[in-house]
Amino acid sequence: MSRAVTTRHRLEYFGFRALRGVFRLLPESWALALGEGVGWIAGSIFRIRRRVVAANLALAFPERDARWRRAVARGSYRHLGREAVAMFRLGSRTREWVEAATEVEGLEPLASAVSAGRGGIVVTGHLGSWEMGGAAIAVRGMPVDAVALVQANPLFDRDLVATRERLGMSVVRRGDASRAVLRSLRAGRVPALVADQNARNAPLFVPFFGVAAATFRGPALFALRSGAPLFVGLCVRSSRRPQRYRVVIREVSVPLTDDLEADVARLTEAWVAALEQGVRRDPEQYFWQHKRWKTRPPSEIETESTAIGYHP
Repeated sequence: MSRAVTTRHRLEYFGFRALRGVFRLLPESWALALGEGVGWIAGSIFRIRRRVVAANLALAFPERDARWRRAVARGSYRHLGREAVAMFRLGSRTREWVEAATEVEGLEPLASAVSAGRGGIVVTGHLGSWEMGGAAIAVRGMPVDAVALVQANPLFDRDLVATRERLGMSVVRRGDASRAVLRSLRAGRVPALVADQNARNAPLFVPFFGVAAATFRGPALFALRSGAPLFVGLCVRSSRRPQRYRVVIREVSVPLTDDLEADVARLTEAWVAALEQGVRRDPEQYFWQHKRWKTRPPSEIETESTAIGYHP
């Protein structure tokens, strides 16, 4: 059922379109630089979630000094601003532009699984540009079903869905994800999930930077139930060519047993470890503003979320 559009929704969307129009008019290098500046202001002047970022970086990189972590924090805010602008501009891009702006490594095993009718699950995290990553494999012929939340503003939601569909992706709503992902795999398609958020309901606790992180079971469970291969796909902006992206796709597998829960846990640990490797390579391109370690294992007496500074 479509949601009612309110006056507030219209005003928000008008502001979004106006801002997007400005960024689309500027040369790309200017627009991206302006986005970096906005990100710097958000982090350094308004200090939005700076305490969370500092706590996360101290937890993930205890061996690095405070100066290094502050530099990564500043870089992450600049990255967020830059990629927000890139997303504004993505709505007017063509499939040909996306293909030219991206290089993809490791697509062949996924393409083979699709050709064989098995489909394949691609799981990613908030590293680099997950939107560009999905578009990059879609424009290369992969039948991508992006699993996504419904946005609070229905006008913005329609706009985002239209952008994804124009670049070759279909959209699956997260509320119906369990059935929809399995249907997608039975059809030989490629459901793509951003799955590194803090999972609050019946999560698995697996190591992420050596600390137990509440993680969704879904990607591993879907793969094991369907028999489809599971891939980690990461898309980062190139350091050598700042207006291009590099997408790396790697299949993740573990030896299987007769214990489904144990297999789900091992496969989840494997894909989270692959994501961690990517974050370690490009820490400034990760979304450290998220409270990734907020939900703690029941066995912990004192909540780690308090200890790492998520609460004042």
